Amino acid sequence: MEGPITSLPCVFLIAGGDRRIRNGHPWAYSNEVRMDNNARDVEPGSLVELRRVDGKPVGIATFNPHALIAARIFSHDTFVQIDETFLMKRLRRALAIRERLFDAPFYRLVHAEADGLPGFIIDRFGDAVTVQPNTAGAELMLPAMMTAIEKTLSPSAVAIRADSPARHREGLNTYSRVAKGDLGQPVAGHEGDLQFAADLAGGQKTGWFYDQRDNRRFAAQFADGQRMLDVYCYGGGFGVAAAMAGATDVTGVDRSQDALDLARRTAELNGVADRCRWEQGDAFEKLEALADAGERYGLVATDPPAFVKTKKDLKSGLRGYRKLARLAAATVDNDGFLFIASCSYNVSPDVFRDEICRGIQSAGRKVRILRASGAGPDHPVHPNLPESSYLKGLMLAFD
Repeated sequence: MEGPITSLPCVFLIAGGDRRIRNGHPWAYSNEVRMDNNARDVEPGSLVELRRVDGKPVGIATFNPHALIAARIFSHDTFVQIDETFLMKRLRRALAIRERLFDAPFYRLVHAEADGLPGFIIDRFGDAVTVQPNTAGAELMLPAMMTAIEKTLSPSAVAIRADSPARHREGLNTYSRVAKGDLGQPVAGHEGDLQFAADLAGGQKTGWFYDQRDNRRFAAQFADGQRMLDVYCYGGGFGVAAAMAGATDVTGVDRSQDALDLARRTAELNGVADRCRWEQGDAFEKLEALADAGERYGLVATDPPAFVKTKKDLKSGLRGYRKLARLAAATVDNDGFLFIASCSYNVSPDVFRDEICRGIQSAGRKVRILRASGAGPDHPVHPNLPESSYLKGLMLAFD
């Protein structure tokens, strides 16, 4: 057995437990770890040196003995120190990529493992930033990350959005707080020509869904001269983009009044409030009522929350996507268009496509798929982690 390389606690994998990691996967599950007393005594979220059963080093990881995903690798180099300098280097690399992609500082800056920073989601809104520490490791590392953000970006405001349900799987409580500056009012952001209002302190997720940026732009191409329906509209991104592209009128539906208030503000920022109305209600009930009333739209967009949060939800979640497609199809005009999305990474693109097509077929409609898409390039994909490629979208043309 090799001698110690770092002063960190050593956690050993079982025989064969390094196979996936050896092939590039950044996680070790609890059943791949030798859960002896040393491993069980590690404070959740602490850095450890991960080793094979024969003692050869695998890398440095954060470790949570109480979570299904026990180890999340930060570096395969066991000589590196995971500290503020390390975090700053990863942040600056992520920043350099985004600055090549976008003309303005409004984007996802860090996409967890895909940017080499497991457990962290960081979104940038000009000189304001939201940080999601979604794992025990990210929570313990948060002070160092805050310093790294300060030295890299010097933001005027920072919101900590530690309110993701993913934290419960790590044994963590949820909270949300403003760590710096004043975020009492929604922040005005930019997405190309679209201005939007984002509630960084209290809105959904990090305040805005940057992942749909390209899909909003693509769908808006079909809006000119059409009535448009935006279901699960949140801050009105799809609807307002459609209005700016020439939609004659836009109806947005969401069950959250706070979301509708943001959508209304977004419409005002872009000078299209006179063509937009925002209605509170359940998406399925609204779609059914609109179809029964004979309302038809040239463009419909549906961007629901995850129907399949875990694998055990798969059967019921697929029924939900199928039903959503059926109800939405009934509101699409002849020769109209539908964009429909899923952010459930447990649903594969092929399965999602099949369920959507089944739902539309059950509505007696015929479609062609114009585009199958995912998230924008500020949401990079880790090549060995399917979970980082979670978003699926279909743009459909009706006949």
